[in-house]
Amino acid sequence: MSAGSPAPRVAAVLPCYRVADKVLEVIARIGPECSAIYAVDDCCPEKSGDAIEAKCRDPRVKVLRHEANQGVGGAVMTGIKAALIDGADIVIKIDGDGQMDPALIPLFAAPIAQGRADYVKGNRFFSPEDARGMPMGRLLGNLALSFMTKLSTGYWQLFDPNNGYVAIDARVAAALPFDKIARRYFFESDMLFRLGTLRARVIDLPMRAVYADEKSSLNPLKMVPHFFSRHMVNTFKRITYSYFLRDFSVASLELVAGSLLLLFGLVFGGITWISNMQAGVVTPAGTVMLAVMPVLVGLQFLLAFIGYDVANTPSEPVGPLMVKP
Repeated sequence: MSAGSPAPRVAAVLPCYRVADKVLEVIARIGPECSAIYAVDDCCPEKSGDAIEAKCRDPRVKVLRHEANQGVGGAVMTGIKAALIDGADIVIKIDGDGQMDPALIPLFAAPIAQGRADYVKGNRFFSPEDARGMPMGRLLGNLALSFMTKLSTGYWQLFDPNNGYVAIDARVAAALPFDKIARRYFFESDMLFRLGTLRARVIDLPMRAVYADEKSSLNPLKMVPHFFSRHMVNTFKRITYSYFLRDFSVASLELVAGSLLLLFGLVFGGITWISNMQAGVVTPAGTVMLAVMPVLVGLQFLLAFIGYDVANTPSEPVGPLMVKP
């Protein structure tokens, strides 16, 4: 979206599930920067879609409905697809429960409109004052989830991965495999993984969350064990694709050599130590070094690989290189 081009068409997507008492207020606070608003009734038991159609007179609003609940990811993807069909340039996802300030929409859209990013996500931990007000369980859970997300996506500079306030370039959204992205609570992390495979540039936008009487159904600390296996699978996929299928570099050799040396040192050292302990024999210094040296060298190779991986974080937007949907 180059200078001198028409202002981008911005669309907002609001997943609606048990938000009938708040979504109308959220819609009313969305400014004129959005030319379209898609409220997705995700088989809401409160019939949020009916409430919006009955009480909302905003001509920008279009209600979409799911016959069966698909989770937040399914609702977001339904909204994004509709926005792409209608010609949106930037799509913003904002929750309908009032925890996300609609006044921030222009800030989320700006980096994409200026060609500086393909995807913008909120970060509620940028300010120490904001993080201090969070419950300890939520804070520790987000720390663990953030590290696992860095590992599985390759976006080492990002934090607060489950923040659902996001904006995406329509050209990049059109290239995503919507049928493969997780539909429920793993949606935000899986979206980042898919963006990483496209080498899309993702940036954090500092924001402040609004906590009132809403009760989140997602406890970050409790979700760590549930998300762990999925992050490990995505980590394996990312590394295999990035360092052995798409490319093969010195970092690939560092990863292989480091893993093999570390494994050899640990296995050899462990077996030797157990055997000698059972036999009551003192392990010779040479044998100890034979186990320790591969471990130390292997760790050095792995640290070098991690350094390369961190430096390899996507830094250039790919949206301008893609055909507009």
